[in-house]
Amino acid sequence: MTINLIRQTVSIFKLRIGVTIVMAAMAGLAITPGPAPSSGQILVLALTVLLASASSGGFNQYFERDVDGLMARTANRPFVTGQHFLALKYWPLILSLMLAGAVLWAGVVLNAAVALHLFLGALVYGVVYTVWLKRRTSLNIVVGGLAGSFAVLAGAAAVDPVPGPLPLLLAGVLFLWTPAHFWSLAIARGDQYAGAGIPMLPVVIGNPSAAWVTLLSSIALVITSLLPLLYGTGWIYLTGAALGGAYFLHRSIQLARNPTPRAAMTNFIGSLIQLSLLQLAIIIEALV
Repeated sequence: MTINLIRQTVSIFKLRIGVTIVMAAMAGLAITPGPAPSSGQILVLALTVLLASASSGGFNQYFERDVDGLMARTANRPFVTGQHFLALKYWPLILSLMLAGAVLWAGVVLNAAVALHLFLGALVYGVVYTVWLKRRTSLNIVVGGLAGSFAVLAGAAAVDPVPGPLPLLLAGVLFLWTPAHFWSLAIARGDQYAGAGIPMLPVVIGNPSAAWVTLLSSIALVITSLLPLLYGTGWIYLTGAALGGAYFLHRSIQLARNPTPRAAMTNFIGSLIQLSLLQLAIIIEALV
């Protein structure tokens, strides 16, 4: 029962996504020129980013429990099954207090700019994407991609409250990465989104067209990921960006040529590899 409760907690707060968001913030911190925060401040940054992400992830699951029950991919989520977590009316208040605590903690220990970016990231994912856009337009995830961008800017603001070209470019990378990443999943699970009435891009324009849009987005992503080289990043960053970008483009081309669910899932994994290599390269370069 304890292991299952842990799994349900990880699911309800989308902690796997939260770890990715924390890594984006750490990459934003690492790529920003300036005096590094203390180890204690970096820990607070990581924890507040994770807490803010968990609050918006939890609200996403609470708000979407009706359509989650219609899709095999999400039918076992806690608010759908009621296992360990019941979708009671006090959940939005708890999640709002979580976000408020994260924002206040970041503002006191770090600065107001970090706190603002944390709040905006959670607002974009929890309200703009989940409530306003997801069930209304196929551009939902394009705007939703800003949530990852704000995580980068939160990390950068821990070094310098005014973002320079490097963190802005990295924020652009996250903005472009999210649609390419999620459209791949939507192609692989398009029948489920269609059955739930959610207008993800492949549902609206079909898998072949969506695969080509994903490829174009991937090309824009890889080009943007190489632009920091113009602002002083070194060979470690180049290696991570080039290897990850080349692999993701290869998978995206394969998807465009053969837009099957299997190819889409391979591209989905390829997007994770691309982002992981890029962020790892940024952090390693900052440490050497």
